[in-house]
Amino acid sequence: MAALEGIRRHNIPFEFLFQVFALVISVIVIHGMYVSVVRPRAAEVLAEQRAQLAIDRDYVPERSIYVLIRDFEQETCFILMFWAMAIMGYKAVEGVNERKMLLRDLIPVNVGMSILPEDTRQFSRPVQALSEQERDYLLPKALLTALHRFRSTRNIQDVSTSVRTVCESASERLDSELSMVRYIAWAIPSIGFIGTVRGIGEALSQAHQAVEGDISGVTESLGVAFNSTFVALLLSIVLMFLLHQLQLRQERLVLEAQDYCDERLVQHLQVR
Repeated sequence: MAALEGIRRHNIPFEFLFQVFALVISVIVIHGMYVSVVRPRAAEVLAEQRAQLAIDRDYVPERSIYVLIRDFEQETCFILMFWAMAIMGYKAVEGVNERKMLLRDLIPVNVGMSILPEDTRQFSRPVQALSEQERDYLLPKALLTALHRFRSTRNIQDVSTSVRTVCESASERLDSELSMVRYIAWAIPSIGFIGTVRGIGEALSQAHQAVEGDISGVTESLGVAFNSTFVALLLSIVLMFLLHQLQLRQERLVLEAQDYCDERLVQHLQVR
């Protein structure tokens, strides 16, 4: 609690700190796995394959997952993917908390009951009694905006317009907050292509060895090129699928919040 109070006091967004810590943890965990497991195992597999090729020229090496992901480009792609997944997980938890508000009876009205402009203070009290964090959610914010607008203007059309405006601004905010995830989804294939260029460059630098009959260096470098592209594109497909699922849930949340306001509040408004 003291740490959270310090964050609020210095106006440091908690979401920003979460993203920074998620990136640091992703780097530590993925790099640790590569140093302790992936690269040593890949070296063992390559050594075994070279030994088998030295004995039997007709030996066809099997593709190993450790060799496939052993290079620095693949490691960077995994770090970025898990970082993006952490950000999306944070957004998904926020969405779940916001969706729970839709199950609460924040405007206690019965069928056929009318809400007059003089009654708005009474109906706004349950919403204002929520915690500060809950009042920042979309639904309480839209309800309070609608009640305040109805009390000041006594115009039901203005209330409906204000609800729609709040929901549209929330939709745009949710969409803009995913810009970092979209950047990561674009950066992962780009990093894979960097590995492709690096691998092809190394293969070309060893072309003289291939002319002399030793193609092992060229094939290994081309393996780096193709493996990095393959892994990057595969991770990008997975990340884009998760991103679209998250966007779909956010769009549904905004629409359901707008329907909640229409059914529980706007339809009961009445002006004498």
